[in-house]
Amino acid sequence: MTDTIVYDRREPVLSWAAIVAGSLVALATSAFLTVLAAGFGYDLASGALETRRSLAAFSPYLGAGAAAIQVVSAALGGYLAGRLRHHWTTAHVDEAHFRDTAQGLVVWALATVAGLLLSALVIAPYAADLAPPAAVAAGAGPQSTADLARAAQVAAQASFFTAVGMIASAFTAAVAARIGGMHTEHMHVARRVEATAP
Repeated sequence: MTDTIVYDRREPVLSWAAIVAGSLVALATSAFLTVLAAGFGYDLASGALETRRSLAAFSPYLGAGAAAIQVVSAALGGYLAGRLRHHWTTAHVDEAHFRDTAQGLVVWALATVAGLLLSALVIAPYAADLAPPAAVAAGAGPQSTADLARAAQVAAQASFFTAVGMIASAFTAAVAARIGGMHTEHMHVARRVEATAP
């Protein structure tokens, strides 16, 4: 005799309220940690939307710090989305694993797109004003070949660290959402055991 698994199609596959909440927390955590780093004197601008000053001050340490902020923010948002999701009563363990990791990946994607849109809409129009006047004046004049090579190298390094941070944070969000989902499942199993105990 074979076992049949019946899925209830009325049960939502993803918990969108949990995804939005996790994305907002990831975005807020990223903003908070970036402002905190700025308070310590580090200029951790977005990799694609740097000011001239942040490009001049870029170093691999700052790139690693920006990547770490992405990973920590995505982990917190993904875990929260996993914990806040509704209980999937008919999902097989493998299906629950896939849904949790997909939910974490959607949290990461939504937070990333929202962060880029927010940066583009709020910060980008004022990027020239954020640079010191000397940097603006220096950018208007002729640049040497060494300056252009340095700018290309810094832009390449910033892009590399941004990409590494994005890949690491996407993976972290997916794993954190599964961990949060497992905690949600354990909570519901413990509640069922308590209800059936004499």
